[in-house]
Amino acid sequence: MRRTYGVLLAVALVTLGTAAVMAQQNAPAPTGPVPPGLPEWAYTPPVPGAPPPPSALPSDDNAPVSIPGTTKTFTRGQLRAQKETMDWYPEDRRGNIPNIARFGKEGVRQCTLCHLPDGSGRPENAPISSYSPVYFMQQMQDFRNGLRKSADPRKANTNVMIGFAKATTPEEDLAAAEYFAQQPYPRRMKVVESKTAPKVRMQGGMHMAIPANEGGGMEPIKADEIVEVPDDNLRAEARDTRMSWTAYVPPGTLNRGKQVAAKAQCALCHGANLEGIGPVPALAGRSPSYTMRQLFDFKTGARHGPWGELMRPVVANLSVQELTAVSAYAASIQPPVAARPTTTSAAR
Repeated sequence: MRRTYGVLLAVALVTLGTAAVMAQQNAPAPTGPVPPGLPEWAYTPPVPGAPPPPSALPSDDNAPVSIPGTTKTFTRGQLRAQKETMDWYPEDRRGNIPNIARFGKEGVRQCTLCHLPDGSGRPENAPISSYSPVYFMQQMQDFRNGLRKSADPRKANTNVMIGFAKATTPEEDLAAAEYFAQQPYPRRMKVVESKTAPKVRMQGGMHMAIPANEGGGMEPIKADEIVEVPDDNLRAEARDTRMSWTAYVPPGTLNRGKQVAAKAQCALCHGANLEGIGPVPALAGRSPSYTMRQLFDFKTGARHGPWGELMRPVVANLSVQELTAVSAYAASIQPPVAARPTTTSAAR
């Protein structure tokens, strides 16, 4: 497998070599001001002076936590993943999880802390399940070389990722890439066109619906925004990889997004159902907040690696409103079905 991906990586890098040189020569300046038009709903920056975000997890690190669908229990302390990420469903995994993804190392937190044991991630970070190792390796290289940043300088976890990329070795990157490439992306996203959406707050690093007993409820959704929330706050904080998510969008958004996808010819590279082709990543069924951030980062030049050079002309003439609509449309497409393995060698 490593030899195969090595050949693919070499071919891709030759193909993109000229773009890489251009990207390095034109790399954006370090942290700067927030660009105009930034869709803050997608970047979820911290609110100055806001009270500490609440947690759905117990306050006691020794308190056991259980979730529907499994008899397993973990303590809150274990779920904080100080040493390794707890996996509620190890039977779902394919292949052996490498140490860098399971435990991390000095100066590098384990990949599964943020991206989850199956790589599906959450709205605040990347969904890396089923990514081609070629694409994965290029992104690590871009982070390492200062070619991939966030358009929002307040997006702290992007800066953390840059530090991690500088501290890992190519061998560790490839081990993680090969593992996450084997993990099918789950069918967990539902996109709902609605005039209203849940009231949300920052919780666990993402937007979560405020419970009704804490003043939550539905409110008018703002035009050209997406409200993406987990369907269960506790399960989201507990890193449950089988739970579902809902993205609320204004009426008419999905049809506009479909038109934008046709206008921008997204299917040409990402596939007829946006399922991804070769090293080109899949978009179907993935977090619309994440997709929106990447499109805006491409548009502003914050993502300036080889793939950024290819994407930037595509998004250059698209408005923020159009990018929002196409992000919602991509999320509404179900990713390909992948049967769960009947056996697994994943670490338990």
